[in-house]
Amino acid sequence: MNASESDKLAARRWRLVLGRYADGPLPGSASDAGLDATLGYLYDREYAARGHRHARGGASLDPSALTALNWLSGAQQLFPRSTLERLERDALARYGIDELLASPEAVASVEASPELGAALMRVKGRMDPRAADGFRQVIRRVVDDIVERLRPPLTTALTGSRQRHRRSPHASSRNFDWRGTIAANLANVDPETGRMLVEQVRFVARQRGRNLHWEVIVLVDQSGSMADSLIHSAVTAAILSGLPGISVRLVLFDTSVVDLTHLARDPVEVLMTAQLGGGTDIARAMTYAASLVSQPSRTVVALVSDFEEGGSVSALVGSVRRLAESGVTLIGLAALSDAGEPWFDRSTAARLVGAGMQVAAMTPDRFAEWLAGVMT
Repeated sequence: MNASESDKLAARRWRLVLGRYADGPLPGSASDAGLDATLGYLYDREYAARGHRHARGGASLDPSALTALNWLSGAQQLFPRSTLERLERDALARYGIDELLASPEAVASVEASPELGAALMRVKGRMDPRAADGFRQVIRRVVDDIVERLRPPLTTALTGSRQRHRRSPHASSRNFDWRGTIAANLANVDPETGRMLVEQVRFVARQRGRNLHWEVIVLVDQSGSMADSLIHSAVTAAILSGLPGISVRLVLFDTSVVDLTHLARDPVEVLMTAQLGGGTDIARAMTYAASLVSQPSRTVVALVSDFEEGGSVSALVGSVRRLAESGVTLIGLAALSDAGEPWFDRSTAARLVGAGMQVAAMTPDRFAEWLAGVMT
Protein backbone atom coordinates (compact mmCIF):
# COMPACT_ATOMS: atom_id res chain seq x y z
CA MET A 1 0.00 0.00 0.00
CA ASN A 2 1.53 3.35 -1.04
CA ALA A 3 1.43 6.51 1.06
CA SER A 4 -1.56 7.96 -0.79
CA GLU A 5 -3.67 4.83 -0.27
CA SER A 6 -2.61 4.68 3.38
CA ASP A 7 -3.66 8.30 3.91
CA LYS A 8 -7.04 7.67 2.27
CA LEU A 9 -7.64 4.62 4.47
CA ALA A 10 -6.71 6.56 7.62
CA ALA A 11 -9.01 9.44 6.61
CA ARG A 12 -11.86 7.00 5.88
CA ARG A 13 -11.43 5.41 9.31
CA TRP A 14 -11.50 8.81 11.00
CA ARG A 15 -14.64 9.64 9.01
CA LEU A 16 -16.35 6.55 10.42
CA VAL A 17 -15.08 7.22 13.96
CA LEU A 18 -16.30 10.83 14.00
CA GLY A 19 -19.51 10.11 12.12
CA ARG A 20 -21.77 13.15 11.67
CA TYR A 21 -19.28 15.29 13.59
CA ALA A 22 -16.53 14.82 10.99
CA ASP A 23 -15.32 17.77 8.94
CA GLY A 24 -16.72 17.98 5.45
CA PRO A 25 -13.35 17.47 3.68
CA LEU A 26 -12.88 14.01 5.21
CA PRO A 27 -13.69 11.48 2.48
CA GLY A 28 -16.77 9.31 2.61
CA SER A 29 -18.30 6.90 0.17
CA ALA A 30 -21.74 5.59 -0.66
CA SER A 31 -20.65 2.12 0.46
CA ASP A 32 -19.94 3.51 3.94
CA ALA A 33 -23.39 5.04 4.38
CA GLY A 34 -24.86 1.98 6.09
CA LEU A 35 -21.83 1.58 8.34
CA ASP A 36 -21.92 5.26 9.25
CA ALA A 37 -25.62 5.25 10.09
CA THR A 38 -25.39 2.04 12.13
CA LEU A 39 -22.39 3.19 14.13
CA GLY A 40 -23.95 6.62 14.60
CA TYR A 41 -27.20 5.23 15.95
CA LEU A 42 -25.26 3.35 18.61
CA TYR A 43 -22.43 5.70 19.54
CA ASP A 44 -23.92 9.19 19.01
CA ARG A 45 -25.43 8.73 22.47
CA GLU A 46 -21.92 9.19 23.85
CA TYR A 47 -21.64 12.59 22.16
CA ALA A 48 -25.10 13.61 23.38
CA ALA A 49 -24.27 12.55 26.95
CA ARG A 50 -21.19 14.78 26.82
CA GLY A 51 -23.19 17.84 25.79
CA HIS A 52 -22.60 17.79 22.02
CA ARG A 53 -25.53 19.00 19.98
CA HIS A 54 -26.89 16.56 17.43
CA ALA A 55 -26.34 17.64 13.85
CA ARG A 56 -29.39 18.54 11.77
CA GLY A 57 -30.90 16.07 9.38
CA GLY A 58 -29.86 12.98 11.28
CA ALA A 59 -31.91 10.33 12.97
CA SER A 60 -33.40 11.14 16.34
CA LEU A 61 -31.56 9.98 19.44
CA ASP A 62 -34.84 9.44 21.27
CA PRO A 63 -35.11 5.83 22.46
CA SER A 64 -37.35 3.66 20.32
CA ALA A 65 -38.07 0.00 21.03
CA LEU A 66 -38.84 -0.73 17.39
CA THR A 67 -35.73 1.01 16.04
CA ALA A 68 -33.40 -0.38 18.68
CA LEU A 69 -34.44 -4.00 18.19
CA ASN A 70 -34.40 -3.62 14.41
CA TRP A 71 -30.91 -2.15 14.68
CA LEU A 72 -29.85 -5.23 16.64
CA SER A 73 -31.08 -7.56 13.89
CA GLY A 74 -29.77 -5.44 11.00
CA ALA A 75 -26.21 -4.80 12.18
CA GLN A 76 -25.12 -8.34 11.34
CA GLN A 77 -25.49 -7.56 7.63
CA LEU A 78 -22.78 -4.88 7.83
CA PHE A 79 -20.06 -6.08 10.20
CA PRO A 80 -17.81 -9.12 10.62
CA ARG A 81 -18.53 -11.45 13.54
CA SER A 82 -15.78 -10.13 15.83
CA THR A 83 -16.96 -6.53 15.41
CA LEU A 84 -20.61 -7.51 15.70
CA GLU A 85 -20.06 -9.16 19.10
CA ARG A 86 -18.57 -5.90 20.44
CA LEU A 87 -21.41 -3.83 18.98
CA GLU A 88 -24.03 -6.13 20.50
CA ARG A 89 -22.41 -5.87 23.94
CA ASP A 90 -22.45 -2.08 23.66
CA ALA A 91 -26.04 -2.13 22.41
CA LEU A 92 -27.21 -3.99 25.51
CA ALA A 93 -25.65 -1.33 27.71
CA ARG A 94 -26.71 1.73 25.69
CA TYR A 95 -30.14 0.70 24.42
CA GLY A 96 -31.33 -1.12 27.49
CA ILE A 97 -32.62 -4.07 25.46
CA ASP A 98 -33.51 -5.76 28.75
CA GLU A 99 -35.91 -2.95 29.60
CA LEU A 100 -37.42 -2.99 26.12
CA LEU A 101 -38.14 -6.72 26.31
CA ALA A 102 -39.63 -6.25 29.77
CA SER A 103 -42.15 -3.81 28.27
CA PRO A 104 -45.30 -5.48 26.82
CA GLU A 105 -45.86 -2.44 24.57
CA ALA A 106 -42.33 -2.64 23.14
CA VAL A 107 -42.58 -6.38 22.56
CA ALA A 108 -45.95 -5.98 20.83
CA SER A 109 -44.60 -3.26 18.51
CA VAL A 110 -41.54 -5.08 17.24
CA GLU A 111 -41.59 -6.93 13.93
CA ALA A 112 -40.46 -10.49 14.66
CA SER A 113 -38.12 -11.89 12.01
CA PRO A 114 -35.51 -14.68 11.81
CA GLU A 115 -32.80 -11.99 11.83
CA LEU A 116 -34.14 -10.49 15.07
CA GLY A 117 -34.50 -13.97 16.59
CA ALA A 118 -30.87 -14.77 15.76
CA ALA A 119 -29.70 -11.43 17.17
CA LEU A 120 -31.58 -12.00 20.43
CA MET A 121 -30.20 -15.54 20.68
CA ARG A 122 -26.67 -14.15 20.44
CA VAL A 123 -27.18 -11.73 23.35
CA LYS A 124 -29.51 -13.97 25.37
CA GLY A 125 -26.82 -15.02 27.84
CA ARG A 126 -26.18 -11.40 28.83
CA MET A 127 -29.82 -10.40 29.31
CA ASP A 128 -31.43 -9.59 32.63
CA PRO A 129 -33.79 -12.38 33.78
CA ARG A 130 -36.60 -9.82 33.77
CA ALA A 131 -36.44 -9.86 29.96
CA ALA A 132 -37.19 -13.60 29.76
CA ASP A 133 -40.95 -13.26 29.15
CA GLY A 134 -40.48 -10.68 26.39
CA PHE A 135 -37.71 -12.76 24.84
CA ARG A 136 -39.98 -15.83 24.86
CA GLN A 137 -42.82 -13.90 23.17
CA VAL A 138 -40.58 -12.62 20.37
CA ILE A 139 -38.96 -16.04 19.85
CA ARG A 140 -42.39 -17.71 19.75
CA ARG A 141 -43.52 -15.36 16.99
CA VAL A 142 -40.30 -15.98 15.06
CA VAL A 143 -40.72 -19.75 15.45
CA ASP A 144 -44.41 -19.67 14.45
CA ASP A 145 -43.54 -17.82 11.24
CA ILE A 146 -40.79 -20.31 10.35
CA VAL A 147 -43.01 -23.31 11.15
CA GLU A 148 -45.74 -21.95 8.87
CA ARG A 149 -43.19 -21.57 6.07
CA LEU A 150 -41.34 -24.87 6.53
CA ARG A 151 -43.99 -27.38 7.58
CA PRO A 152 -45.63 -27.81 4.12
CA PRO A 153 -42.44 -28.54 2.12
CA LEU A 154 -40.92 -30.71 4.88
CA THR A 155 -44.10 -32.74 5.32
CA THR A 156 -44.56 -33.13 1.57
CA ALA A 157 -40.96 -34.23 1.00
CA LEU A 158 -41.16 -36.84 3.74
CA THR A 159 -44.50 -38.45 2.89
CA GLY A 160 -42.68 -41.37 1.28
CA SER A 161 -42.63 -43.51 -1.85
CA ARG A 162 -43.88 -42.18 -5.17
CA GLN A 163 -47.38 -42.91 -6.45
CA ARG A 164 -47.43 -42.57 -10.21
CA HIS A 165 -51.22 -42.65 -10.48
CA ARG A 166 -51.63 -39.59 -8.27
CA ARG A 167 -50.45 -36.18 -9.45
CA SER A 168 -48.61 -33.79 -7.12
CA PRO A 169 -48.65 -29.96 -7.16
CA HIS A 170 -45.16 -29.89 -5.62
CA ALA A 171 -42.61 -29.33 -8.37
CA SER A 172 -39.24 -30.84 -7.52
CA SER A 173 -36.72 -32.93 -9.44
CA ARG A 174 -37.41 -35.89 -7.13
CA ASN A 175 -41.10 -35.87 -8.08
CA PHE A 176 -40.65 -35.37 -11.85
CA ASP A 177 -42.77 -37.87 -13.83
CA TRP A 178 -41.10 -38.11 -17.23
CA ARG A 179 -43.47 -40.76 -18.58
CA GLY A 180 -46.54 -38.74 -17.61
CA THR A 181 -44.99 -35.56 -19.03
CA ILE A 182 -44.31 -37.23 -22.40
CA ALA A 183 -47.83 -38.68 -22.55
CA ALA A 184 -49.40 -35.32 -21.75
CA ASN A 185 -47.50 -33.55 -24.56
CA LEU A 186 -47.65 -36.10 -27.42
CA ALA A 187 -49.96 -33.81 -29.36
CA ASN A 188 -47.24 -31.13 -29.36
CA VAL A 189 -44.65 -33.05 -31.40
CA ASP A 190 -43.44 -31.29 -34.55
CA PRO A 191 -43.65 -33.97 -37.32
CA GLU A 192 -40.80 -32.39 -39.31
CA THR A 193 -38.23 -32.08 -36.54
CA GLY A 194 -39.57 -34.66 -34.09
CA ARG A 195 -39.19 -32.14 -31.27
CA MET A 196 -41.76 -31.90 -28.52
CA LEU A 197 -43.06 -28.60 -27.14
CA VAL A 198 -43.59 -29.26 -23.43
CA GLU A 199 -46.59 -27.31 -22.18
CA GLN A 200 -47.63 -29.59 -19.31
CA VAL A 201 -45.12 -30.93 -16.77
CA ARG A 202 -46.21 -33.80 -14.54
CA PHE A 203 -45.04 -34.57 -11.01
CA VAL A 204 -45.96 -37.56 -8.86
CA ALA A 205 -47.13 -37.62 -5.25
CA ARG A 206 -45.51 -39.58 -2.44
CA GLN A 207 -46.76 -41.81 0.32
CA ARG A 208 -44.53 -43.03 3.14
CA GLY A 209 -43.89 -46.74 3.45
CA ARG A 210 -45.68 -47.51 6.70
CA ASN A 211 -43.55 -50.39 7.96
CA LEU A 212 -40.20 -48.58 7.96
CA HIS A 213 -38.90 -46.78 11.03
CA TRP A 214 -35.93 -44.44 11.06
CA GLU A 215 -33.94 -42.81 13.84
CA VAL A 216 -32.73 -39.28 13.05
CA ILE A 217 -30.10 -37.89 15.43
CA VAL A 218 -29.71 -34.12 15.02
CA LEU A 219 -26.51 -32.67 16.50
CA VAL A 220 -26.50 -28.86 16.66
CA ASP A 221 -23.40 -26.78 17.30
CA GLN A 222 -24.01 -24.02 19.89
CA SER A 223 -20.98 -21.89 19.05
CA GLY A 224 -21.53 -18.16 18.65
CA SER A 225 -21.89 -18.20 14.86
CA MET A 226 -24.75 -20.70 14.88
CA ALA A 227 -27.76 -18.56 15.88
CA ASP A 228 -29.60 -18.77 12.55
CA SER A 229 -28.89 -22.48 12.14
CA LEU A 230 -29.92 -23.24 15.72
CA ILE A 231 -33.35 -21.66 15.23
CA HIS A 232 -33.98 -23.52 11.98
CA SER A 233 -32.66 -26.79 13.43
CA ALA A 234 -35.02 -26.54 16.40
CA VAL A 235 -37.98 -25.96 14.08
CA THR A 236 -36.95 -28.75 11.70
CA ALA A 237 -36.55 -31.22 14.58
CA ALA A 238 -40.02 -30.31 15.87
CA ILE A 239 -41.63 -30.89 12.47
CA LEU A 240 -39.79 -34.20 11.96
CA SER A 241 -40.86 -35.32 15.44
CA GLY A 242 -44.49 -35.07 14.40
CA LEU A 243 -44.12 -37.29 11.32
CA PRO A 244 -44.88 -41.03 11.34
CA GLY A 245 -42.03 -43.49 11.02
CA ILE A 246 -39.37 -41.09 12.36
CA SER A 247 -37.89 -40.86 15.86
CA VAL A 248 -35.86 -37.72 16.48
CA ARG A 249 -33.04 -37.27 18.96
CA LEU A 250 -32.08 -33.61 19.37
CA VAL A 251 -28.67 -32.89 20.88
CA LEU A 252 -27.01 -29.48 21.39
CA PHE A 253 -23.30 -29.20 22.05
CA ASP A 254 -20.38 -26.87 22.62
CA THR A 255 -17.60 -28.37 24.74
CA SER A 256 -20.30 -30.36 26.53
CA VAL A 257 -23.32 -32.27 25.23
CA VAL A 258 -26.95 -31.57 26.17
CA ASP A 259 -29.64 -34.02 25.05
CA LEU A 260 -32.90 -32.10 24.52
CA THR A 261 -34.86 -34.92 22.95
CA HIS A 262 -37.59 -34.47 25.58
CA LEU A 263 -38.11 -30.92 24.23
CA ALA A 264 -37.76 -31.74 20.54
CA ARG A 265 -41.45 -31.12 19.80
CA ASP A 266 -41.30 -27.63 21.34
CA PRO A 267 -38.75 -25.45 19.50
CA VAL A 268 -39.45 -22.44 21.72
CA GLU A 269 -38.41 -24.36 24.83
CA VAL A 270 -35.34 -25.65 23.00
CA LEU A 271 -34.31 -22.07 22.19
CA MET A 272 -35.05 -20.89 25.73
CA THR A 273 -32.73 -23.64 26.99
CA ALA A 274 -29.97 -23.18 24.40
CA GLN A 275 -26.97 -21.01 25.21
CA LEU A 276 -24.82 -19.80 22.32
CA GLY A 277 -21.11 -19.21 22.78
CA GLY A 278 -18.15 -21.03 24.22
CA GLY A 279 -15.95 -23.63 22.59
CA THR A 280 -16.70 -26.45 20.18
CA ASP A 281 -16.01 -30.16 20.64
CA ILE A 282 -17.67 -31.90 17.70
CA ALA A 283 -15.82 -35.16 18.39
CA ARG A 284 -17.51 -35.42 21.80
CA ALA A 285 -20.93 -34.89 20.21
CA MET A 286 -20.24 -37.56 17.58
CA THR A 287 -19.16 -40.01 20.29
CA TYR A 288 -22.41 -39.34 22.14
CA ALA A 289 -24.38 -39.86 18.93
CA ALA A 290 -22.66 -43.24 18.47
CA SER A 291 -23.93 -44.30 21.90
CA LEU A 292 -27.52 -43.69 20.75
CA VAL A 293 -27.35 -45.90 17.66
CA SER A 294 -29.20 -49.22 17.91
CA GLN A 295 -29.93 -49.96 14.22
CA PRO A 296 -27.15 -48.44 12.10
CA SER A 297 -28.82 -49.17 8.75
CA ARG A 298 -31.93 -47.27 9.91
CA THR A 299 -30.12 -44.32 11.50
CA VAL A 300 -29.25 -40.89 10.12
CA VAL A 301 -26.88 -38.59 11.99
CA ALA A 302 -27.23 -34.96 10.89
CA LEU A 303 -24.47 -32.68 12.18
CA VAL A 304 -25.32 -28.96 11.96
CA SER A 305 -22.09 -27.04 12.42
CA ASP A 306 -19.55 -24.61 11.03
CA PHE A 307 -16.99 -27.45 11.45
CA GLU A 308 -14.59 -25.20 13.37
CA GLU A 309 -13.44 -27.99 15.68
CA GLY A 310 -11.90 -26.85 18.93
CA GLY A 311 -11.03 -30.37 20.02
CA SER A 312 -9.19 -33.13 18.22
CA VAL A 313 -9.93 -33.21 14.50
CA SER A 314 -8.36 -36.67 14.31
CA ALA A 315 -10.75 -37.94 16.99
CA LEU A 316 -13.65 -36.39 15.10
CA VAL A 317 -12.62 -38.01 11.82
CA GLY A 318 -12.21 -41.36 13.61
CA SER A 319 -15.72 -41.16 15.10
CA VAL A 320 -17.24 -40.35 11.72
CA ARG A 321 -15.37 -43.18 10.03
CA ARG A 322 -16.52 -45.75 12.61
CA LEU A 323 -20.15 -44.66 12.30
CA ALA A 324 -19.99 -44.76 8.50
CA GLU A 325 -18.42 -48.23 8.52
CA SER A 326 -21.18 -49.49 10.84
CA GLY A 327 -23.81 -48.50 8.27
CA VAL A 328 -25.01 -45.19 9.72
CA THR A 329 -25.91 -42.52 7.14
CA LEU A 330 -24.16 -39.26 7.97
CA ILE A 331 -24.67 -35.74 6.70
CA GLY A 332 -22.92 -32.56 7.76
CA LEU A 333 -25.02 -29.44 7.31
CA ALA A 334 -22.93 -26.29 7.03
CA ALA A 335 -24.07 -23.29 9.05
CA LEU A 336 -26.60 -21.24 7.11
CA SER A 337 -28.13 -17.84 7.68
CA ASP A 338 -31.83 -17.29 6.98
CA ALA A 339 -30.74 -15.80 3.66
CA GLY A 340 -29.06 -19.09 2.82
CA GLU A 341 -25.47 -17.87 3.10
CA PRO A 342 -23.10 -20.68 4.22
CA TRP A 343 -19.90 -20.42 6.23
CA PHE A 344 -17.80 -23.34 7.45
CA ASP A 345 -14.28 -24.69 7.84
CA ARG A 346 -13.71 -26.31 4.45
CA SER A 347 -10.57 -28.14 5.51
CA THR A 348 -12.30 -30.03 8.34
CA ALA A 349 -15.36 -30.60 6.16
CA ALA A 350 -13.17 -32.18 3.47
CA ARG A 351 -11.68 -34.60 6.01
CA LEU A 352 -15.15 -35.61 7.16
CA VAL A 353 -16.17 -36.28 3.57
CA GLY A 354 -13.16 -38.55 3.25
CA ALA A 355 -14.30 -40.42 6.38
CA GLY A 356 -17.78 -41.12 4.98
CA MET A 357 -19.91 -38.09 5.77
CA GLN A 358 -21.76 -36.19 3.08
CA VAL A 359 -21.30 -32.44 3.64
CA ALA A 360 -23.60 -29.85 2.11
CA ALA A 361 -24.95 -26.36 2.62
CA MET A 362 -28.71 -26.75 2.29
CA THR A 363 -31.86 -25.15 3.58
CA PRO A 364 -34.26 -27.21 5.77
CA ASP A 365 -36.59 -28.01 2.86
CA ARG A 366 -33.67 -29.30 0.79
CA PHE A 367 -32.53 -31.35 3.78
CA ALA A 368 -35.99 -32.89 3.97
CA GLU A 369 -35.76 -33.87 0.29
CA TRP A 370 -32.34 -35.42 0.92
CA LEU A 371 -33.70 -37.28 3.97
CA ALA A 372 -36.65 -38.58 1.96
CA GLY A 373 -34.23 -39.90 -0.65
CA VAL A 374 -32.32 -41.80 2.06
CA MET A 375 -35.45 -43.31 3.56
CA THR A 376 -37.18 -44.43 0.36
